[in-house]
Amino acid sequence: MTHVRETAYAKLNLALHVRARREDGYHELETLFAFCEHGDVLSAQSAERDDVRVLGEFASNVGDPGDNLVARALAALPHPDGLSITLEKNLPVAAGLGGGSADAGAAFRLVEKTHGLPDDWQARALELGADVPACVRSEMAIGRGVGEELAPLENDLAGTPVLLVNPRIALSTGPVFAAWDGFDRGPLPQGSARDIALNGRNDLEAPAISICPAIDQVLRALGATSPLLARMSGSGATCFGLYGNAAQAEAAATLLLRHHPDWWIKSCMTGPSAGVRHEPH
Repeated sequence: MTHVRETAYAKLNLALHVRARREDGYHELETLFAFCEHGDVLSAQSAERDDVRVLGEFASNVGDPGDNLVARALAALPHPDGLSITLEKNLPVAAGLGGGSADAGAAFRLVEKTHGLPDDWQARALELGADVPACVRSEMAIGRGVGEELAPLENDLAGTPVLLVNPRIALSTGPVFAAWDGFDRGPLPQGSARDIALNGRNDLEAPAISICPAIDQVLRALGATSPLLARMSGSGATCFGLYGNAAQAEAAATLLLRHHPDWWIKSCMTGPSAGVRHEPH
């Protein structure tokens, strides 16, 4: 087998409405998933046994490569030959971009390319995390339940310039959900993806800011660049701005880098920008 590559596309929650706290400790959600044309990169080749090595800017934040979500994804899937995977970690960890889930999703797609996936791949993906089934597909969808009940949605935001900004502060999901005030502010709005994004909200912004005040600074800085929308993704601390054209996004990136050289800032596009991504069957 020659080298096979997959991008672990960064996940965005264009809107995230928390509806209820469940008895099992999870939360009932309604969210609009989108994905960026940027992320970690996985490359695989045949090997005697599975192994994972990690490199890249955020490699030191991943922990034990033998027990990360890529290794666990490989262990969850039948494949007759071993796979040696190199994970280039380009996304911040614990950042609200679904980095670990996206990596697991990309690992599923690598196995699909090389060996095929079992019929119950969605259940296997869900065992790794609520976001993993969405990240395997890496296409726009509305997620309900804990995020695993997926309904595809026409992507009228494909190719929209987006600026990702993280204050380089890791923020674990658990404490943010624990700080949610428990008040149901209502369902996702109806309409197109653009309508849902512009008229929706992220109910985790306030609890995340209470733990990590730098998020408020990031949102204010993004808002000052006149985006179509500025919002926190997931449980933070990454925030995003959507822009009308690439020149506006690049100008915003230049401005933010000048004033906040310590932040992680990445300009990219929402995907897919052309065609339809490979989807497991």
